[in-house]
Amino acid sequence: MMDKEHIEIIGNNHMASSVETPLRLDAFDKSDNEKIKNIEHHFEIIMKELGLDLTDDSLSGTPYRVAKMYVKELFYGLDPKNKPKLSTFENKYGYNKMLVEQNITIDSACEHHFLPITGHAHIAYLPKDKVVGLSKINRLVDYYAHRPQVQERLSLQILRDLQNVLETKDVMVMISAKHLCVSSRGIKDKDSFTTTVEYGGCFENKVYRDEFLNVINNQTL
Repeated sequence: MMDKEHIEIIGNNHMASSVETPLRLDAFDKSDNEKIKNIEHHFEIIMKELGLDLTDDSLSGTPYRVAKMYVKELFYGLDPKNKPKLSTFENKYGYNKMLVEQNITIDSACEHHFLPITGHAHIAYLPKDKVVGLSKINRLVDYYAHRPQVQERLSLQILRDLQNVLETKDVMVMISAKHLCVSSRGIKDKDSFTTTVEYGGCFENKVYRDEFLNVINNQTL
């Protein structure tokens, strides 16, 4: 077991241990309803430890609401059965220039404090034999965002999945987001945000990265 100082260091520096989200082998043995029931019980204990009166009408349903929110809304991306199917199509028209999907909403949570991470993702790829439906990119981002996350890992998970589906390394992912664990605790910096950039293939070439950044920085809509 880690000592308290090491626990704080990991949380304050937003350190991740792996590209894959750490999951137990029995992560999906229980049904969603079982998980909600158990989380409701434990969150009720947390509220009582904080001194809150759960007989109050406003608070009495909070443990259930929080439990349902965790399982069904905030962290539904933990369950592989919720992963969107990324339908691809043959690139019959031979489009081979950069395709950029930008300002995709990021609505996630920091795995160190379970506080919100909010911002936007910008994703580009150069089609080869396959193209993917634009809405599928948004759905993929949404899926990986809806789990306890570290921003670097989120960027890599999106990148690798798209590279596999499109069968090309020519993919670039940029995420800019605000972390409430920075703005509402610790340093309490209200204005800063974090940007992560991951890419492969042709984007190793600065010319392509500059083209991507030019598109992002000169939005017309």
